[in-house]
Amino acid sequence: MGETALIVSEAKYCYGAQGRSPDIPPNASLTLEVELLAARDAPDLELLSGQEKIQLANRKRERGNFFYQQADYVLAINSYDIALRIAGSSSKVDFSPDEEAELLDVKVKCLNNLAASQLKLDHFKAALKSCNLVLEHQPGNIKALFRKGKVLAQQGEYREAIPILKAALKLEPSNKTIHAELSKLVKKHADQRNVETEMYRKMLGNPSTASTPRKCKDKLPWSIPWKWLFGATAIALGGVALSVVIAARN
Repeated sequence: MGETALIVSEAKYCYGAQGRSPDIPPNASLTLEVELLAARDAPDLELLSGQEKIQLANRKRERGNFFYQQADYVLAINSYDIALRIAGSSSKVDFSPDEEAELLDVKVKCLNNLAASQLKLDHFKAALKSCNLVLEHQPGNIKALFRKGKVLAQQGEYREAIPILKAALKLEPSNKTIHAELSKLVKKHADQRNVETEMYRKMLGNPSTASTPRKCKDKLPWSIPWKWLFGATAIALGGVALSVVIAARN
């Protein structure tokens, strides 16, 4: 107790871009002299009342929101994780139904904000898990549906993302952000399918580009639909692979 220390702090942990008139300019790093006046043990989460647990979890969540607004997503994730541990910890105290509902609301908010932070850092697998945890509690949560759709889209899973965004839009038809994201994904999905179709045509050849067409009543060998030919080619290749495996075993 009474110990002092000098701490050099970046502007974002002090007064940021706004500064403090008249003595601290914007974006100023500060050297702070800190004295330890008091210390106490962390609270025993199992003994906290419902309201105490809700208040403590909300303070950590709001701290996460502060870091998110500062674009410090790593510290935001850390704060949301702490809030979730507080809200989800076991308890030796009985909570009222209203307190249980408030704690669930805190969890859902933290998970949604956690998914947003993880998405900013391209942690797609973690963000998808956070969204799914929200949807386990609230299947109609629009934020979780929207972010899940965005995560899947970022991974190129347009076919899976589109129906999820449609479900979100059905719940909130006037949401322009969901409209825009859905329109963008539909176009990307169509472009993706066109690219795949063209790739298969190049792999198998395109009979329509033949330079010397022959007139004949009977169907020519290359008039077989290219999709059927692709299936037959795949079966043939599978047979060759199986033969190689059998020969290797012998």
